[in-house]
Amino acid sequence: MKFLLYSLNYSPELTGIGKYNGEMISALSEMGVEAHVLTAQPYYPEWKIHKNFKNKWTKSLDENTTVYRCPLYVPNKISFLKRILHLVSFSLSSAMRLCTLFKLKPDVLFIVQPTLFCVPAALLYCKIIGAKSIMHIQDYELDAMFGLGLLGEKNAQKGFLASFAKKIESWLMAKFDAISTISYSMIDIAKEKGVAEEKLIFFPNWSDTQFVTPNTCGNTLKKDWGFEDSDKIVLYAGNIGKKQGLEIVLTAAKQYMANTRIKFVLVGDGVHLASLQNLARQLQLDNLYFKPLLPWSRVPEMLALADVHLVIQNKGVADAVLPSKLTNILSAGGHALVAAEQNTELGKLAVKHVGIYTLIEPEDISALKIALDKLLSMDTTIHNSIARKFAEQHLGKDKILSKFYEDLKQLVNK
Repeated sequence: MKFLLYSLNYSPELTGIGKYNGEMISALSEMGVEAHVLTAQPYYPEWKIHKNFKNKWTKSLDENTTVYRCPLYVPNKISFLKRILHLVSFSLSSAMRLCTLFKLKPDVLFIVQPTLFCVPAALLYCKIIGAKSIMHIQDYELDAMFGLGLLGEKNAQKGFLASFAKKIESWLMAKFDAISTISYSMIDIAKEKGVAEEKLIFFPNWSDTQFVTPNTCGNTLKKDWGFEDSDKIVLYAGNIGKKQGLEIVLTAAKQYMANTRIKFVLVGDGVHLASLQNLARQLQLDNLYFKPLLPWSRVPEMLALADVHLVIQNKGVADAVLPSKLTNILSAGGHALVAAEQNTELGKLAVKHVGIYTLIEPEDISALKIALDKLLSMDTTIHNSIARKFAEQHLGKDKILSKFYEDLKQLVNK
């Protein structure tokens, strides 16, 4: 089988979609799939082209995978217009590269949303060469955009622009041979957008449950970061962007300043990092620390040192954007505090698996403070067995990718 991944993000990006794409391609290659990748130059989550990469068209061999990288516009500061230009720039440069790949003739083209702007070129390519087409939805790009109100209140979820854009989205989705996505709630959204049930593939994000385990010790990293053994660590690790609404974490940290043993740590990078750092200075937070992303080899240590893991999101995006960081927190048996509305997948999961994490309403500082007080009073050196059990049963990397490979073979043989 010949497989072409078409995505904005790919390895060596350390977090989010790029990381999952890299692991997927590596696994498929080991299963005998001839894999190719059409992607951008790596820039995420720093929003800066990574060192040793040039912002131009390149072709390289990454182990057994041919990787075609395309230039794109990467803004220093993100606004709605600049983000649109960023996405459009990749859609144009990648479409030009796609025009050179007709002789490749993959059996399957697998395009990852975001970005929706690449979909017309992908569909046309598949029609010309006769490849099967799959759209994989990591984020419902439009739902997240309008849910966050990036276009203003009058253009929010029920506005004319939102309605028109979502009709175009539904029309494009109907053209694919299959739609895959990462949660059952997101599958339900696909159905609401008109996708036939027989076209849907459940393809969740995963964790390497053999590598990320509750047995890892985080004491060395804790010491490296300058913390005492008795310190309680409240950790957020991941992308630092607008949709997370991390200002509430700084507000909470301010309320704990009298307790010198409680430390708040934000690990990651993103377009909102500088703003949060400025706010932390204004609030004079001497109990909040910003740390850079760690290599994957040290992520289990980072997860192990945390007494409380924060999974923070703004209202309106929890089912459009399912946080990928949660899979590893569960695998580590971490004690997580998750901000999501009760009618979302995260809310339903908390009800179905009582104790898997603590659920609070987004953007509610009182609820956050109450939940933190409770979790910090617990003996968090004892791992969350409910979370770990769920990860072992549902999030195992090998199991999920093997099932996806079988789904691919079934689609190709139709």
